Amino acid sequence: MSLYVGNLSYDVTQEDLETVFKEYGKVSRVSVPTDRETGRPRGFAFVDMAGQAEEKAAIEALDGAEWMGREMRVNEARPRDNSRGGGGGGGGYRKSSW
Repeated sequence: MSLYVGNLSYDVTQEDLETVFKEYGKVSRVSVPTDRETGRPRGFAFVDMAGQAEEKAAIEALDGAEWMGREMRVNEARPRDNSRGGGGGGGGYRKSSW
């Protein structure tokens, strides 16, 4: 399971997150997505921990906690929904109107 960590400061680093989450168990991976154009963090991250009990402890302790001037949101990450967006048709034109 992966944890979604939202409402983060734009100054957060992978090292910052690892330091906070390792208090609740072994951190196996931290991913901080960045904006393609600016290279800055996008305000959320994903954290993988070694065990489910550790992840639950981190959620209970950190969800709603204030950190770096923001109220963190921590919960189970949901699988990416591939049905949104994607593929053609843009512009709002209907083929039948041509």
